[in-house]
Amino acid sequence: MGIGFLTFVMMSLDFYKYHAVGNDFVLIDNTSGHFSNQSSSYIQELCHRHFGIGADGLILLEPSSVADFKMVYFNADGNLGSMCGNGGRCAVHLAHRLGLVSDHGVFDGPDGVHQFEINDTHISISMGQVSEIKHLDQGLYLDTGSPHLICFRDAIEHLEVGILGRELRDQFGPAGVNVNYVCQKDGQFSMRTYERGVEAETLSCGTGATAAAIAIMESEKSLKESIDLNTLGGTLTVSAQRDGSVYRNVWLSGPVVFVYKGKLQ
Repeated sequence: MGIGFLTFVMMSLDFYKYHAVGNDFVLIDNTSGHFSNQSSSYIQELCHRHFGIGADGLILLEPSSVADFKMVYFNADGNLGSMCGNGGRCAVHLAHRLGLVSDHGVFDGPDGVHQFEINDTHISISMGQVSEIKHLDQGLYLDTGSPHLICFRDAIEHLEVGILGRELRDQFGPAGVNVNYVCQKDGQFSMRTYERGVEAETLSCGTGATAAAIAIMESEKSLKESIDLNTLGGTLTVSAQRDGSVYRNVWLSGPVVFVYKGKLQ
């Protein structure tokens, strides 16, 4: 009896590691649909900081019928996530790097269509308008594509954000909430964020910075229409126009860094 030989073809797929002021992601061009294993366990493995590539989340670029491309976002826990502002800005940079978009256009995110503008490595994206802000005992609650709780503090340098944030996160049901601690000192605003889905403090958060800036405007801690937020990973800028109780023309801006390119086997 003869011996049969099987030939296996190993497929490889490019991935791109990015960060936006320390908020880091694994990005994959899935416009061809080749990234088929989207199980939560596999994505969790890719995002694991000790046994995988390491990231706060994974982002897929996919085709869209309503925009230049679609952004699909997974949290580091492997589950589909809501809007990620810094992730969206990284996705725009990669789409431009791959020749999928020009220096301005629109992309389809988890919460709808966003405009974008590219100025070298400085990426700006539009965010949805905010019309409902809840004043709770814990802080200001608002949704900027993801739900956020803004807690103003006199100082945040020594806060145990991982512990305090987790406690507040669990007070908002199974889905939880992202918790942001904001401090004003010497005319500048600083913030630290506990992110659900990552279940830890991250170096920055785009939707969190957007929520913090609007909460600052709502609380009249600043009368400016553009707010700089200093995070552990760098500075993000949020601009918005207040129209009564509604915040319109909201934009999130900041730098994006391409770290390296690799291959998934």
